[in-house]
Amino acid sequence: MRREGWLIRGVGMLLSLWLMRAPAGWAAEIEGVTFADSYQAGETRLVLNGVGLLRYRLVIKGYVAALYLGEGVRPGQVLTDVPKRLEIEYFWAIAGPDFGKAAEQVMAENFPAATLTPLRSRIERLHALYNDVKPHDRYALTYIPGVGMELALNGQAKGMIEGADFASVYFAIWLGAKPINASLKSQLLKTS
Repeated sequence: MRREGWLIRGVGMLLSLWLMRAPAGWAAEIEGVTFADSYQAGETRLVLNGVGLLRYRLVIKGYVAALYLGEGVRPGQVLTDVPKRLEIEYFWAIAGPDFGKAAEQVMAENFPAATLTPLRSRIERLHALYNDVKPHDRYALTYIPGVGMELALNGQAKGMIEGADFASVYFAIWLGAKPINASLKSQLLKTS
């Protein structure tokens, strides 16, 4: 009995220390990276839905990501005209033009040319906004219905692209039928 009491007290102390260490408002940690429990985009509150890790070739950690959805939005609605935010923190340096190249490939796997052609000018505008990143930089894509999709780097807005049609296609890179990484999609949507 004494041994069990000691064990319970020890676990309780460790939990208390961990809780004191975690910053207020931080809801999830993955691979040493923390994400807040919510994000305020103007009048819209977005809540953390899931976090995940993207691995290349099963062993190389590429980045971690967090998906936020508007209050009351179900994960199955993510590609519809609903508030959403995707934050991605990188473990490796990536050249700005490489973001567009990777995005183009995944979009082409998810959508026919007839869907992408009317969006071409907006896709190119967004891709021109991407800068080089170094480890621990964080990009965020935030879509608010009627406003558009904002790209931000380390909390600094880079630009806004209009249209629910555009946001749906772009978020499909991570959350569509043929995402960049199925495991990451599952983690973000909490389907695994």
